[in-house]
Amino acid sequence: MKMKELLLFLSCVLCVSADQSDEENMYGLDGEELAYTDFNKKEEIYPLPPFIDPITYGEDAYESSVAFQKTCRKNMKQFGEGMKDFPPEQDVPSAVMIYTRDEVEFGEKNTLICHVTGFYPAPVNVSWTKNQQKVTQGSSINVPYLNKDGTFTQISRLQFTPQLGDIYSCAVQHLALTQPLTKIYEVEASARSDPGVGPSVFCGVGLTLGLLGVAAGTFFLVKGNECS
Repeated sequence: MKMKELLLFLSCVLCVSADQSDEENMYGLDGEELAYTDFNKKEEIYPLPPFIDPITYGEDAYESSVAFQKTCRKNMKQFGEGMKDFPPEQDVPSAVMIYTRDEVEFGEKNTLICHVTGFYPAPVNVSWTKNQQKVTQGSSINVPYLNKDGTFTQISRLQFTPQLGDIYSCAVQHLALTQPLTKIYEVEASARSDPGVGPSVFCGVGLTLGLLGVAAGTFFLVKGNECS
């Protein structure tokens, strides 16, 4: 991990908070995207919602990103030549999680999310199945996101309509894995339960225990008075 962190530091020493590729250069703060340079469109893009105070990096933001891209390419070429005798580092994903975006209701469209993090190098490959049959329609995957420790996070999504008994899986493949990491999601009958049932039962049990406590207290109070 130390060698990887050193390379990341050296290659990005000219920019505090920019993620770069050949297609775009992203500026962010605390993991949020503030702006990015689209090298294909040759312009600076500000994707913030309209209710946010507008943020700009100046009229020369695009030219600065182009210069930064050239510097990064030159540095990476030099570092690659200097590090060619070192074996490539590989980290297996430290965590793979599968969950739904929204509360599950039968027959209502939802999204399954396969969250993969802690791997190096990027990317991973994620494949989906439904009832052991491969599914591609409705699936997508984002570009790898760089973590603070030099590893990556990547998220794949699958649009689906929950039906009782269906079984979904996401299988993650990576250079450091000898076999895919697979996570299973089963659409269970509990998904059909009324969201208010749990709290109602909890309150009912609490009320019953409270009444029993009052009754017991009254009983001992009466017995105490009889003894006196």
